[in-house]
Amino acid sequence: MRGADFDSDGTTTGAPTSEPRPVLRTRDAVAITVGIVLGAGIFRTPSLVAGGVSSELMLMAVWLAGGLVALIGALCYAELASAFPHAGGDYHYLRRAFGERIAFLYAWARLAVIQTGSVAILCFVFGDYLAALVPLGPNGSGIYAALAVIVLTTINWLGVRQATRTQNLLTLLEVAGLAIVIVAGLALAPGAPPAPPAEATASSSALGLVMVFVLLTYGGWNEAVYISAELRGGPRKMLHVLLLGLGTITVLYLLANLAYVRALGLDGMAASDAVAAELMRRAGGDVGAAIITAAVVIAALTSANATIITGARSTYALGRDMPALRFLGHWNGTTGSPGNALLIQGGVSLLLVIAGAFARDGFQLAVEYTAPVFWFFFLLVGISLFVLRHRAPDTPRPFRVPLYPLTPILFCAANIYLLWSSLAYTGWGALVGAGVLATGALLLFFLPSTSKEAAR
Repeated sequence: MRGADFDSDGTTTGAPTSEPRPVLRTRDAVAITVGIVLGAGIFRTPSLVAGGVSSELMLMAVWLAGGLVALIGALCYAELASAFPHAGGDYHYLRRAFGERIAFLYAWARLAVIQTGSVAILCFVFGDYLAALVPLGPNGSGIYAALAVIVLTTINWLGVRQATRTQNLLTLLEVAGLAIVIVAGLALAPGAPPAPPAEATASSSALGLVMVFVLLTYGGWNEAVYISAELRGGPRKMLHVLLLGLGTITVLYLLANLAYVRALGLDGMAASDAVAAELMRRAGGDVGAAIITAAVVIAALTSANATIITGARSTYALGRDMPALRFLGHWNGTTGSPGNALLIQGGVSLLLVIAGAFARDGFQLAVEYTAPVFWFFFLLVGISLFVLRHRAPDTPRPFRVPLYPLTPILFCAANIYLLWSSLAYTGWGALVGAGVLATGALLLFFLPSTSKEAAR
C-alpha cells in the first residue's frame, strides 16, 4: 500500500491509500451499461410515447432518434473518458472544467436525488410486482423494496467481483425476458387490426415531451464512465463499451416497439398502462402474464444493481476531493469497492424507500423532479468537452470525437432542447430538484475548499 494517492497531474490528494484498479472486462462494463439502461422503462414508457405520436412510422422514428442522440453523446463521453479516466466520471469532468463547486453540486444531486432516488424507485417496482406474486400484506411492496436495497448494497459492499457477477447474470436474464416479449409480439400474439390513416400530426410541444420519455428510457448509458478507471485494456476500451452497449439497447428497443405496435396497434399502445403485460396476456394468457411479471422484477433488480455500482463511484470521488467528507473516499483494496460510499448510498436509498412506503407518487413524480436536474448537468458535461480541449490541449486523447466541434454542438443542442422540454413538462415539480441543489449550495459554505485542486 502506498503512503498517498496521486492525481493525474502528479499532485498528492491526501486521499486514502487504496484506489480503483483495472479489474473489469469489457463484457462486465457492457453488462453494466445495458443493465442500467434496459430497465423497467421499456415496459412502461412506450405507451406514453405512443400517445404523443401520429403514426407507427413516427413511433419507430423517435425511438431510432433517441438511439442516435445517445450515440452522439457516447462519442463525446468516449473522448472525456479516454483523456481523463476516473472513478468520478461526470463529476470528475465537471470538476476539471468548472471547479469544485459545480462538481460538488452534481455529486450532491446524485447522492440526494438522482441515483438514490432511482434505486428506491426501481426497488419499489421490484416490490410491487413481487408482492403480486407472493403477497406479504398491505406493506409487502415496501418490505420487498427495502430488502432489495439491503441485499444489493451488501453484494456490492462484499466486492466488485460479486457485484459484476450478479450484474452479468441479471443482465442475461433481463435480455432473455425482453427477447421473449419481442418474439411473443412478432410471432405469437394475434396482430392488431389495421388503423385508419392518421390525419393529425404531433405538435412540437408533444414531440418534445415524447423525446423526454424516449431519452429517459435510454438514460444511464453515460454511467459506464464511472468504471473507466477499473476497465481492463485502458481508457480507449470505453468507446467499445459505449458503442456495444448502445447498439444492443437501440436494436432491442426498436424490436420491442415493433412487437408492441404489431400486437396492440398504436391506439392500443396509447390506451394501455402496461403494454408488455397486455401483449403477453394476448400471447399466452395467465402464463404470459406471469412471465412478464418475472421479466419486470428482473429488469428492476438489474437496473438497481447497476445504479448502485456506478452511483457509489461518484460519491467516492467526492470523498477523495472534500476533506470534510474524506470518509466517503475510502476504497477497499481487498474487495475492490468504495465500501463507505456504498453504505451511505444504501442508507439514503433505504430512507427514501421508507418514506415512499407512506407517501409516493410513483414513476411520473420521479421524472418531474429528476429530469430538469439531470439534463442541466448533462448539458454542462457536453460544454466541458470544449473547455477541456481549450485548457488541456496537450493531454493525450486515445479517442477524439469525430467532426469536432459539430458533434458536441449537436449533443449540447439536444440537451438544451430536452432541458427546456422537461421544464415545460414538470412546471412546479422542477422546484423540488432546485430545492435539493439549493441545499447543496448551502452546504458549500460549511465545507472547506480543497486548495490546489480547486484552483485548477
